[in-house]
Amino acid sequence: MRSQPASLRSARLRQTILRSSAGFAVILLIAFSAFGADKKKDPDEIGNRDVGKGLNLYSLDKEIALGKGLAQDVERQAKIIDEPVVAEYVNRLGQNLVRNSDAKVPFTIKVIDTEDVNAFALPGGFFFVNSGLILKADTEAELAGVMSHEIAHVAARHGTRQASRGEVAQLATIPLIFMGGWAGFGARQGVSLLMPIGFLQFSRAFESEADMLGLQYMYKAGYDPEAFVDFFEKIESLEKKKPGTLAKVFSTHPLTDDRIAAAQKNIQSLLKERPEYVVTTSEFNDVKARLMAMHNRRKIDNNNQDPNRPRLNRKPGSGTSTAGDSGSGNSGNAGSDSDDRPTLKRRPQD
Repeated sequence: MRSQPASLRSARLRQTILRSSAGFAVILLIAFSAFGADKKKDPDEIGNRDVGKGLNLYSLDKEIALGKGLAQDVERQAKIIDEPVVAEYVNRLGQNLVRNSDAKVPFTIKVIDTEDVNAFALPGGFFFVNSGLILKADTEAELAGVMSHEIAHVAARHGTRQASRGEVAQLATIPLIFMGGWAGFGARQGVSLLMPIGFLQFSRAFESEADMLGLQYMYKAGYDPEAFVDFFEKIESLEKKKPGTLAKVFSTHPLTDDRIAAAQKNIQSLLKERPEYVVTTSEFNDVKARLMAMHNRRKIDNNNQDPNRPRLNRKPGSGTSTAGDSGSGNSGNAGSDSDDRPTLKRRPQD
C-alpha cells in the first residue's frame, strides 16, 4: 500500500481539525445560549443580564433619539395630565419598577388624559400611561403589572429589534387609534394618534417575553404577581362583552387565554413564594379618586355644552312675579331674577 503524500495528509488533518473546531464552536454557542436563557428566567439575575440581545440596526443612542421624536409627536396630539399629585405618583411608581428591571435607558413617564384602557412605551424609555387604565385597575399591583410589561418591551429593545427585522417597514407611517399595548384592548372612541406601528406591534415571541420579564420586574419590586393575571382576566371579560374591540393591528398578540395560562405557569415555576406582597396603597386610591373627579367634571362640562340636551323653555316674563301677586316685592323689576329659579304662581284671591 502506497503511503499518502505528506501534503495530502496535512490537508486532511487541517480539515479534521476545522470540522472539530466548528463542531466545538456550535456546542459552545448552544451552551452559551442556554445559559443566557436560564439567566433570563432568573429574577435574581435582573440587572446582570442582557435581555436585549438580537439583530438590531439601532444603537442605544439612536434608539433614544428615535423614541424622543415619537414622544414629541404623541404629546402634540394627546392631552397630558400635569396635575402634580397624579403625575408625580405615576412617575414614582414607574421609576421604582424601572430600577428593578433590566432597562439600560432612563425613562420619562407621563399620563395621558383619556378613558382608553391602555399604556405604551416607545423605544428609548418614553412611557405613556392612560388615565383610563388607572381607573380600570382595582389595585396598585394591577397597575404595576401593566407598567412592568411595557418596561420589559423597552428593556428587551423589542421596538427597534422588530423594526430591524423589516417585518413592518412598509407600515411605518400608518395612523391608528391606540388600542394595543399590554392588554391589546382599548375603547374606539379614544384619542387618535399618528404613530409608526412598527415600534408597537410585536411578535408573539416578543409579547410572551415581555409577559415573563414583566412578571419578574413587578415581583422584584415587591408586588403580588397574581395581580398580573387578575388584570388579564379583567381584559378577557371586557373583550367578551364587547367583541371586535381588539384592534386588527394587534392580532399577532398571543390569545388572552394563552397569556393567562403562561403567566400562571411562570409564577409557579420562576418566582419563589414570599410571605407578603404589596397589593395596593392609599396613594393609589387617592390618585384614582382624583382622576375619577376629573373625568366626572369633564362629562358635566360636555353635557352643559351639548346643544342637543333637553332644556326648559320659559314664557317671557315668567321669571318675575306680576304686579298683582300679593306679597311681591319685585313688581316693576322685570328680569331681576337672573338665576332662573322657578317662580310660584298663585291663584287670584276670591
